[in-house]
Amino acid sequence: MSEATTEDIAAAPWPALLPWQHETATTLLAGRATWPHALLLDGPRGIGKRTLALNLAQSLLCEQPTATGFACGTCPSCGYTRAGAQPDLRLVEPFAVEDDGTIKPLDTIPVLAIRDLIRWAQVTSHRGRAKVALVVPAETMHAAAANALLKTLEEPPADTYLLLVAHQPGRLPATIRSRCRRVPAPRAMAAEGEAWLQAQGIADAASLLGQAGGAPLVAVTLADPSLQQERRVWLDALATPRSMSPVALAARIDGAPRDERKARLALGIDWLIVWTADLGRVASGGEPVFNPDFAAPLAALARVVAPRALFRYHRSLLRQRLLVAHPLQPRLVAEMVLLDYRSVFS
Repeated sequence: MSEATTEDIAAAPWPALLPWQHETATTLLAGRATWPHALLLDGPRGIGKRTLALNLAQSLLCEQPTATGFACGTCPSCGYTRAGAQPDLRLVEPFAVEDDGTIKPLDTIPVLAIRDLIRWAQVTSHRGRAKVALVVPAETMHAAAANALLKTLEEPPADTYLLLVAHQPGRLPATIRSRCRRVPAPRAMAAEGEAWLQAQGIADAASLLGQAGGAPLVAVTLADPSLQQERRVWLDALATPRSMSPVALAARIDGAPRDERKARLALGIDWLIVWTADLGRVASGGEPVFNPDFAAPLAALARVVAPRALFRYHRSLLRQRLLVAHPLQPRLVAEMVLLDYRSVFS
């Protein structure tokens, strides 16, 4: 097994900037003369941060940028970039390449991947211009990997730029964050996100965007009919906590192939997180954001839930979500969090 290279991961068709990213990209590229050596692009999962970072990287590597700083799309450098064969672009993600060529997701970005990145940064640019490295998502760096990157952040080679993309920047060491210029990634307005989803041929865009917390790329994944059916099963059960069977609901996770059970558990915990967030909003006199199609059951539960217990339980779910990638028994974890959910109404 070896670390995945730029060619392995970036060979798919080059992603175009998303509609809500043009203004941010224009502003950033207008200042390319004073571009920071390290930029931290952060925001919720599913708003297109990786797409934005890849397009910024292409523009920084372009040999004939436009007057506004964007990539020309036609020069040799742009050609190499779009083909996934750009030697001056390095993309580091939590993946590894098996001996048979298949790409295996990893829980963390290992220290060896960062050490390889550091060695690459010391080599002269092949095209005689800039070199750009992306680390996505940066918070998945192993602690030793983050420490190894510090020296490069403190003393970056000339014309070498690091773009760190983070879903949860608070999980990055303060020493990493302090050495980067932070740029919050742009989010789609509701109408903008719905229009984009509809252009992808996705029906019921408004409902899916609500379920995704306003993240259009997450909404795309939620459009799967089988996923919507499973969500309905979970939320119907959560709507009747006293008659719900935590054991039976958790057992559904074992119905998935073994290598997908952690993902199923993560999905179940995500549904619990947004369900309890909506329940807290309704209990405080607000409206559900993620699950408006379950407004009536949420209103009924809001009258009987214990607010402090609900708050503590929601916090525990957020902590549990961070541990999903670690070795565990998914079904047993699901049983535990579902039993705890039922106790919030005791």
